[in-house]
Amino acid sequence: MRTAITELFGITHPLICPGMSYIAVPELVAAVGNAGGLGILATGPWNAEQTRAAIRRVRELSDKPFGVGVTLLMPGAAENARVALEEKVPVINFSLGKGDWIVEGAKAYGGKVIATVTTEKHARAAEKIGVDALLVTGHEAAAHGGDVTSLALIPAVRDAVRLPIIAAGGFADGRGLLAALALGADAVAMGTRLAATRESPVHATTKGMIVAKGVSETLYNARFDGIPCRMMDTPTARRKSARALTLIEAVPRAMMAARKIGMSIGKVLAGALAQPAAIKQLAQFGAATESIRLAIEEGDHQRGVQLIGQAQGLVRDLPAVADLFARVLDEAARARAGLPSS
Repeated sequence: MRTAITELFGITHPLICPGMSYIAVPELVAAVGNAGGLGILATGPWNAEQTRAAIRRVRELSDKPFGVGVTLLMPGAAENARVALEEKVPVINFSLGKGDWIVEGAKAYGGKVIATVTTEKHARAAEKIGVDALLVTGHEAAAHGGDVTSLALIPAVRDAVRLPIIAAGGFADGRGLLAALALGADAVAMGTRLAATRESPVHATTKGMIVAKGVSETLYNARFDGIPCRMMDTPTARRKSARALTLIEAVPRAMMAARKIGMSIGKVLAGALAQPAAIKQLAQFGAATESIRLAIEEGDHQRGVQLIGQAQGLVRDLPAVADLFARVLDEAARARAGLPSS
């Protein structure tokens, strides 16, 4: 299936693995690339050295195009983006921040840049700075989707810009792929679906929970990591998102988070006085990151929280990535053939 996205990135299928922390690791990213899609390496929990090693590991496992994702609001993200530029990664996907310097750096070596957006306003701004494509994230998505559902957001953004669009939020099978194309997208990101594959590093316990849960069994609020976020509905997730952090709670947590990325304690304390909101955000990110890791790597749902999209209710098995892609494309073809003729 050829679309503007497959042509832009030199891939075979319009199927994308977004940059999910602790999930979009080199092995899954390479498996997606080898199966004909585009995998985006998640760098959120990593420092610059870890990011460089992961990029090189992807290249050991696959000779296909791949991307690196950076959430610019997170500590250490700018350094990870610079590593991606130094390594001349084919595609860089940025979100939650100004990425004009990333666009400039990538264009210098022929790289491509995707901006993640949740509104038409942000889509227009990304187009102005010269990004090559948009990852448009609807309300149904895991983690930080927008306020508007994919059904309305994708065509709204399609009308607002000319850039190729990757639709994210609610897509897990061939019916979703066909629907996204009809709405004006050129590919789909299937994070929740790819988290439940054989090559995914997600713990077996958590994979089983994804298969068992329905579309309505998620929570969405801003109290878990400071930004509106969708996660699996569990007692732990309810407890950890019951209220926001106070500044007194945030400072020690921010110190712990800063330590992991090499930020000085003095800088945290100075920031607490100058920008208390930013320190609270750092603390929430730090605490949330560990909770996410526990659910993904250890299958610990007494302490951990799994970020997941509503598409979990469409996940019923754990196939290999290549088998999943073949199924999705077959489902799309059959769904298209089954549409009423004019």
